[in-house]
Amino acid sequence: MTESLLRTVLVPIASEDDAAATCRALLREVGDERPAVHVVHVIEKAGGAPDKAGVEQREERAERIFGIVEATLADEPVTVETDVVYGTDVADAIIERAREVDATAIAFTPRGASRWTKLLTGDVALNLVTRADRPVIVLPADGDADANDDT
Repeated sequence: MTESLLRTVLVPIASEDDAAATCRALLREVGDERPAVHVVHVIEKAGGAPDKAGVEQREERAERIFGIVEATLADEPVTVETDVVYGTDVADAIIERAREVDATAIAFTPRGASRWTKLLTGDVALNLVTRADRPVIVLPADGDADANDDT
């Protein structure tokens, strides 16, 4: 019998809106499984340039995100751990954290962004899919037009 991809899953969460949508998408996929879910929020460091916002402000945002995750998954048969990760490359930080927790997969819902934004800032989803050393599961969004905006 093969081991479940969702036994120990790392779930990167980018924002408050992303938190609830990704949790709902994950719950649709786990079925009867009882996975260990490691939720991470990456605080991107500018690598020598001034950061977009102060670290304390970004850590407070992470706590709000984790609160949504914990509330959404509170009554579900999953084990949840949360962690803030810091890095200059978001995809690399996620992949490194997946190694640290020995995740069987990385699962996320795609974030909406224009092609120009992806071109200028990099496409984290593409980088995860092409650079990860373990399975990457792209969860279908739950029909929210904003979550899928690809224009």
